[in-house]
Amino acid sequence: MKLKIEGVCFVQKLSFYFEFSFVCINFASVKKKIVFVMNPISGTASKRGIPDIIDGTIDKTRFDCELLTTAYAGHGYELAAKAREEGADAVVAIGGDGTVNEVGRALINSQTALGIVPCGSGNGLARHLLLPKTVKRTLEVINRYEIHELDYGTINDHPFFCTCGMGFDAHVSKKFAEAGKRGPITYVENVLREGLKYEPETYEIVDENGVMRYKAFLISCANASQYGNNAYIAPQASMSDGLLDVIIMEPFDVLEAPQISIEMFGKTLDKSSKIKTFRCKHLHINRRKEGVIHFDGDPVMEKADVDVRVHEKGIRVIVNPDADKSQRRPNAVQSAAANLFNEINVVREDITKQTRHIQALSRVLQRKLNL
Repeated sequence: MKLKIEGVCFVQKLSFYFEFSFVCINFASVKKKIVFVMNPISGTASKRGIPDIIDGTIDKTRFDCELLTTAYAGHGYELAAKAREEGADAVVAIGGDGTVNEVGRALINSQTALGIVPCGSGNGLARHLLLPKTVKRTLEVINRYEIHELDYGTINDHPFFCTCGMGFDAHVSKKFAEAGKRGPITYVENVLREGLKYEPETYEIVDENGVMRYKAFLISCANASQYGNNAYIAPQASMSDGLLDVIIMEPFDVLEAPQISIEMFGKTLDKSSKIKTFRCKHLHINRRKEGVIHFDGDPVMEKADVDVRVHEKGIRVIVNPDADKSQRRPNAVQSAAANLFNEINVVREDITKQTRHIQALSRVLQRKLNL
């Protein structure tokens, strides 16, 4: 009887082992489904060769792939939402920040991950994530399939992943959208032309610490570090700290504009005397009237009251395992230049104040002498 029981147990264990092994083999052979959503008109370069690059680079032993093409504004959101509902493991946006935003906002608070193949004119989120600059190398990152849960933000319920804001950057985003042609040259043309005539506004800002009033050239709320094209509006911003970096740029004169530009591209804008920064989870901004805002560079008219908040770990993103985060920090030369600029600016402001004081005294003396 004892031998029979042991025999039965041995057979049952052997049977269980084979069944378990078969399930494991089947589970290991299940491929992940990736849907690529390509915007054919984003950026300035042709995307004609991208399907062949995908076909030759993506690991077909691990992934089943489908490539879809957008046909109109908002189509990326629709395609990504459908892919999410059908159980896709990842949806990869092939395009610029607008395409990434459309695809990404369809995937928030879901198990479907966002991937990015940057092909736009700015590529703000891709640059912040330190993704490679070529399609093939970015697809190799997707093959490695490392996923992090990252933060995203909303401005009046519009999701954003890099930045949102109001003031001059929103104004320029609107002009850029109306320009009809893309690329950094068009953007710079609009910045230079509009910057000379833009009038700063006064804002009331309410956050966890109280109420503040500012006259500002722009207010930007950053979840990631840059607008795109390596223009760092918030060099210290992180997508995993549960906080937004709020940047308030005070009005400045023509002589200060080159300094601010150099600091932005040198990752030292947070050291500028014209910049006020703080971090928060939620803020409310009141303007005197309705106006344009932007979310990831996409402009829209909104009411005077603007609500901005961060949503922690709300989106799964395919990241670059080899990303060197030190690339986001300024080097020693850039830091030294920023300090020198600010010292010069302090001296210049002091001279300006002294000059105004002397001019005021001169006017008083002239009035007394005339009496």
